[in-house]
Amino acid sequence: MPDKRTHPCGVLRPEHVRQSVRIAGWVAKVRDHGGVLFADVRDKTGLVQVVFRPEKGADLVALAGTIRPSWVVAVAGVVQPRPPGTENPNLPTGAIEIEALSLEVLNPSLPPPFDPASDEEPTSDVRLRYRFLDLRRPPMQRNLFVRHRVAQAMRAALDGQGFIEVETPFLTRSTPEGARDFLVPSRLVPGSFYALPQSPQLFKQMLMVSGLERYYQIVRCFRDEDLRADRQPEFTQLDIEMSFIDEADIQGVVEEILRRVFKDAIGMDIALPIPRMTYAEAMKRYGNDKPDLRFGMEIEDVTAETRGCGFKVFAEASCVRGIRFEGGATFSRKDVDTWTGRAIEFGAKGLAWVKLDDAGFTSPIVKFFGPGVLDSIAGRLKAQKGDILFFVADTEELCARVLGELRLSLARKFDKIPKGAFKLLWVVDFPLFGYSSEDKRLVALHHPFTSPRVEDFPILSSEPQKVLARAYDIVLNGTEIGGGSIRNHRADLQSEVFRVLGIGEEEARFRFGFLLEALSYGAPPHGGIALGLDRLVALLLGLDSIRDVIAFPKTQKGACLLTGAPATVTPEQLREAGIRIAGGNK
Repeated sequence: MPDKRTHPCGVLRPEHVRQSVRIAGWVAKVRDHGGVLFADVRDKTGLVQVVFRPEKGADLVALAGTIRPSWVVAVAGVVQPRPPGTENPNLPTGAIEIEALSLEVLNPSLPPPFDPASDEEPTSDVRLRYRFLDLRRPPMQRNLFVRHRVAQAMRAALDGQGFIEVETPFLTRSTPEGARDFLVPSRLVPGSFYALPQSPQLFKQMLMVSGLERYYQIVRCFRDEDLRADRQPEFTQLDIEMSFIDEADIQGVVEEILRRVFKDAIGMDIALPIPRMTYAEAMKRYGNDKPDLRFGMEIEDVTAETRGCGFKVFAEASCVRGIRFEGGATFSRKDVDTWTGRAIEFGAKGLAWVKLDDAGFTSPIVKFFGPGVLDSIAGRLKAQKGDILFFVADTEELCARVLGELRLSLARKFDKIPKGAFKLLWVVDFPLFGYSSEDKRLVALHHPFTSPRVEDFPILSSEPQKVLARAYDIVLNGTEIGGGSIRNHRADLQSEVFRVLGIGEEEARFRFGFLLEALSYGAPPHGGIALGLDRLVALLLGLDSIRDVIAFPKTQKGACLLTGAPATVTPEQLREAGIRIAGGNK
């Protein structure tokens, strides 16, 4: 059995000079400087330079001349200071090197398809195909170490607040609501299926009925839906549920979690309490229920100022809103046409604009406004000379959506979003229901287990679209990182919500009977939240895709290029599960 290493590669410093050490790791680079060989050896802690000198043995130098990048080696030697002028201040171990006395090849390697030690990033498909090599790259190792610190900080924060971690089943029944379920055939009950959970929602509510009071779980969830940069078919969330509480209690727990996560993961202190904003205010000011507060460009309502003006589009619209883009007076007509096209893509019929330049107000629509009206509009938008104002006239919903998208697009295009900044926000008072034009029915905006506000109970059945939910989302830099609510803890209230959603008594009993039964046995008032772990870590690291914080992610088509999943199975496996592929095996 070979000797064990005495030190990781990345921890050696000048205080180790003249100490005998043994390291082990992967060869990153080999350099021949006139018979003296240098090799960089790396492990998860970092990289150290090893020098092989002829005076220490010709056989040693000859063996060193055979090693290649990605070979696994062990080196014994003495830590020495680097000669003056050869230090590397950009490397933690850059003041020292190991003068090798022995070298052992633990395992050679095939020539890798890319160099894990290089700063050049391979293509996405190559990275996923050879993920075991991609994970050797320092940026990927850093990402997974930060992910580990985030998870540890979450557990420590919750343990300090009296929570218990409980595992809930992966094989459960299908209760479709929202995304599609992944189905798992039952061999023991032919023709029946398990479903992989989209979340532990129903189980964690039943844990509250069980009297555990404070539950959490860092849990894998599954959704069979179309993928984007921030979506995967399997993902991880921090799941929390609490009894005998209100919204402020849950928000306080989450704020303590985030305080500890930011401190432990990236060394940053965040200001508490996190600000609150109602859904209605977020939509009016930012056109978005997850507003990015790192920059301004707030939407302003100018309906009153434009009422009765000569511009028919404004005068007849139920809502007119605008945003100011600083410095946009330099836009050419082609630039303006480009942004008009973007607004139309977002759903607008058009985009009106006014520039403030040396000539005053400039636009084809200026002639339609009486004295002082444009000054009033410019004042509301806090416009200065050199700015451009963009306007949309339509319904409140469309004005909000178009200007919200336009605000984000302009900010991204012209680098108006500060790098390295973090802005957290609670969004509260969501509508309980929304109308789905696709399904032609009311749907739950969060999920059907969310409680309406107590003061809205009387209009739950008669005016459901006016009902507000006891729901809350936590937003970071314009991305929702978590959502939760106070639940319906009474079976009769839960049944009424189902009825409003068009889920009749028989269907509710079939799909959710076990929950309704549990609520009938003394369910306490309770609520919770789920935080997206993958998404949170990606935002902390400034990454665009959650794939870079997941060890073995899928492609946008849900495929694992490393293992070849999903894949066919044998006819025998299908027969045992009682499954026949249409047009395929018999």
